[in-house]
Amino acid sequence: MPVNIIAPYLLTALLRGPRRLVYLSSGSHFGGRPLLDGIDWRGRSAGSYADSKLFVTTLATAVARLRPDVLSNAVDPGWVPTKMGGPNAPDDLELGHRTQEWLASGDDPEALTTGGYWYHRERQEPHRAVHDEAFQDRLLRALAQETGTAL
Repeated sequence: MPVNIIAPYLLTALLRGPRRLVYLSSGSHFGGRPLLDGIDWRGRSAGSYADSKLFVTTLATAVARLRPDVLSNAVDPGWVPTKMGGPNAPDDLELGHRTQEWLASGDDPEALTTGGYWYHRERQEPHRAVHDEAFQDRLLRALAQETGTAL
């Protein structure tokens, strides 16, 4: 939780004036639960990777809603051969980062959209909780309370 959601939340809350934000999600977010009770935000115990990725994907969509002047998107780089993904991961390492670069600096009309969940430069439909504004608001309140920093 500290790396996958607390850090992105704090950076978002503390950075002034970014034109684009790209959050690192995962296809694992589909296995996440939109429940906030009992979350160990400080990481003293092992948390759910899937939950943390659901939360950061939701954060990206909430920022898109609340800051319409900022392009905010989440990217699933795929299961790529990294230290975490392992040498037998089936996705292409190159494709894993190209969507992030494209959303951060591209001028294509699609790259200039907001509130998306992307996989290999294709917009996908995320977990249904990601678009639930009540869940977005509960998540933002929990993160603000945990960090002492409001978005």
